[in-house]
Amino acid sequence: MSNASMDPKDFNVDALVPQLTVDEKVSLVSGIDFWHTASIPRLGIPSIRTSDGPNGVRGTKFFKGVPAACFPCGTALAATWDAELMRESGILMGHEALAKGAAVILGPTVNMQRGPLGGRGFESYSEDPVLAGNMAAATVNGIQSTGVVAAIKHFVANDLEDKRMASDSIVPPRALREIYLKPFQIAQRDATPGSYMTAYNKLNGTHCSEHETLLRNILRGEWQFDGLVMSDWFGTYSAAESVRAGLDLEMPGPTYVRGQQVKQALHSGKLLIHELDRCVREVLKMVKRTLPLNLPEDAEEKTIDTPETASTLRRAAADACVLLKNEREVLPFDPSKSTAIIGGNAAIAAYCGGGSAALLPYHAISPLQGLQAQAADTEYTLGSPGWKRLPLLSLMSKTKSGSDGLDLALYLDPPGTSDRRCFDTMEIQDSYVLLSDYKHPKKPSNDLFYADIDCDVVPEETADYEFSCSVAGTAKVFVDGKLVVDNDTHQTPGDSFFGAGTVEEISACRLTSGQKHHIHIEFGTLPTQRQTQGGATGFGAGGVRLGCYRKVDLASERQRAVDCAKRHDQVVLCIGLNSDWESEGYDRSTMDLPPGTDDLVRAVVAANPNTAVVNQSGTPVTMPWLDDTPALLQAWYGGNETGHAIADIVFGKTNPSGKLSLTFPLRNEDNPAFLNFASDENRVWYGEDVFMGYRFYEKTHKAVAFPFGHGISYTDFTLENLAMKSHGDAITLTLDIRNKGLQDGAEVVQVYIAPANPSIRRPVKELKGFTKSFVKAGETKQVTVEFSKKYATSFWSELRGEWVCEKGVYEVLVGTSSARTPLRTRIVLEEDFFWRGLRRGSKKGKKGKKGKKGKKGKKGKKEKKEKKEKKEKKEKKEKKEKKEKKEKKEKKEKKEKKKYCTAIKA
Repeated sequence: MSNASMDPKDFNVDALVPQLTVDEKVSLVSGIDFWHTASIPRLGIPSIRTSDGPNGVRGTKFFKGVPAACFPCGTALAATWDAELMRESGILMGHEALAKGAAVILGPTVNMQRGPLGGRGFESYSEDPVLAGNMAAATVNGIQSTGVVAAIKHFVANDLEDKRMASDSIVPPRALREIYLKPFQIAQRDATPGSYMTAYNKLNGTHCSEHETLLRNILRGEWQFDGLVMSDWFGTYSAAESVRAGLDLEMPGPTYVRGQQVKQALHSGKLLIHELDRCVREVLKMVKRTLPLNLPEDAEEKTIDTPETASTLRRAAADACVLLKNEREVLPFDPSKSTAIIGGNAAIAAYCGGGSAALLPYHAISPLQGLQAQAADTEYTLGSPGWKRLPLLSLMSKTKSGSDGLDLALYLDPPGTSDRRCFDTMEIQDSYVLLSDYKHPKKPSNDLFYADIDCDVVPEETADYEFSCSVAGTAKVFVDGKLVVDNDTHQTPGDSFFGAGTVEEISACRLTSGQKHHIHIEFGTLPTQRQTQGGATGFGAGGVRLGCYRKVDLASERQRAVDCAKRHDQVVLCIGLNSDWESEGYDRSTMDLPPGTDDLVRAVVAANPNTAVVNQSGTPVTMPWLDDTPALLQAWYGGNETGHAIADIVFGKTNPSGKLSLTFPLRNEDNPAFLNFASDENRVWYGEDVFMGYRFYEKTHKAVAFPFGHGISYTDFTLENLAMKSHGDAITLTLDIRNKGLQDGAEVVQVYIAPANPSIRRPVKELKGFTKSFVKAGETKQVTVEFSKKYATSFWSELRGEWVCEKGVYEVLVGTSSARTPLRTRIVLEEDFFWRGLRRGSKKGKKGKKGKKGKKGKKGKKEKKEKKEKKEKKEKKEKKEKKEKKEKKEKKEKKEKKKYCTAIKA
């Protein structure tokens, strides 16, 4: 079969496998580079492209990448509680992938929020598996409706960054099933992802990438998964073991674990050819699945930066915002009044978290820009820095041509070498320079080369300015010819560059207002680094990060902010974290906000009680000033449209409708994983068992800052007239949402189940269903929430090794947060019920049922017949309605796909 003759309809996987040589089979089960699978040209098997990630599609480049749509972070998207919006976002992600030539998106991330300090906590959805699972399913359905495959991750229990490749997550079987596997199970049930990505860590003693029980018994056996399993990047630790366990694809390439070792394992009998063929078959099935996308192997990376893209992102970011507090109806503000804008997160857009979630956005609107676009009279002051590392030098730098950015020149020889050979020059926009995937014909294969980076800065005021440098390699920073920062002679290992780089070295010098100052940096690539450390692998040439900002005195800045607040009618105080605080590669050490922030909030609120605090973080922060603050908005990391979305809420253009996707505890010490949230001698003990998040706080009656599911509005909703119907395994609740306020808005109905008399210790209640509905002011709308009875009532029995729906009474609690459930009804199970996987289970006590039927006699038979006919009639009607709904949905998706394809071609 030649490449030219290959037709997707004729691509027979089973016919291809016997035609492959052993070398070709081995090549197929490993990537060829950071993003691509191997091709077999003689058989017409092409390479396919993958791309990060969880909140946008980067493409294939870290260095000078193609701009992309950056979505709100995972916790923000889940805070919308809007499955339809998640599906729409997934569709947009799919079209973004097509524009980047990628057939597989490495996401969504559905790991659980065990504690507030997880470095990638922002990337996942929730502390609740039902919310996370439903959000994941909606996203996957949206992505895969475009033909692009979703690689749901990280399977499983990759819930912290500390020693993530060596750590062993010791998870009790019940907690594993009810909490950590559950969101994947829901996504598999409702969306069938085309791929799974394994976690870095061990699970109960075995690395997930070679865990046969996890991959073969549960995923493929119980859940009937039929797709590709790939490793996380550099997360394959064995050859034969990982192949036998069901890890189909080692990523990235070129292979460093498989290759020759797989061939040796076959030669020695440690691995059998049919075991390798299973993995090869899955890779080929993935290739076949994505062939209809018609993506060239070397597809050009494009953009779809359209008004429609911006509109979707803005709506998602605004709907994610959670109004936590609004005393005296401080918000919304009047844009015609004078507004002070204060805070370290105001002028610099904190649009995403760090690590593989980070990407180059089409644009990144800061809160300051968004607020100024809608308000007539504003004034800005810093108040307190919100950064962990100094703001990027590129925010104030100019190239020699006068454009924004810096000049980069690359050399084969170190500084000071006579006749130094320059092999490449360019302008760069960003002073975070990651050269791990930089390519050039003259670049040495050992990645040993050097760079000079130059720029000019013209400060707005005369002051001491701090310059900073962190590096995966070596670097020196010169200002007007004087050495200011030396991160070469002596180096300290740090957490920069995914743990492969140094700490940030900082030093200050005096700059004069209006005067041009020349900045020169000498950089040596990663092989020149003085100290190697156990950080991320695959960083090749490494990188350098350069920062600069006026030296800040906290007391002086705070006084400026107080004076500014007093001069204006209303204050928007923008605080929080950013991608330096929350990032892949390391966990936070504290739940506290950056130094000086708490004092700033207290001072500004005291100076002007008409203050709204806007916090940006992907996970909870401590708020010691909460009682004194009248209005508080949780704005997360909102993606490209962060600033516009915040302004839409603050000035009332959008009525807030977000609900917390995780509990905000008062302090880190209160959270259930506090004593166990670290890798002690490579062991992470999940001692809280199933009592994670709100399950723990409610069981222990521990006070929290804000409960799971909390969020208020500018209008006032009430829930009324709850009714329940049961048909087979399906439970249907209907109720009315009445909007008693003066503004249109949306409300989230949340359904929790509470077992009345369980035989084992269970949470007080657990989320089992939800829906979000828009209701106009003064109107009432009936809404429906449907959920599975067996999923809602069951627990995992460690003794039986299966799910148990225990007979008894289950309270159905309906409300608008985990702490506010005013409506109640109940489910009664007459007998025990057992099940596994995604299938329906088998009931016990059939004999007892027969006996009852016998007592009823002919009358019972007649009633049963009538009931059956009624049920069949209802099911027929529901099937018809479902079909019509599906046809309508397909028609809409076809229309959307046509629109985005037109945008891509343009």
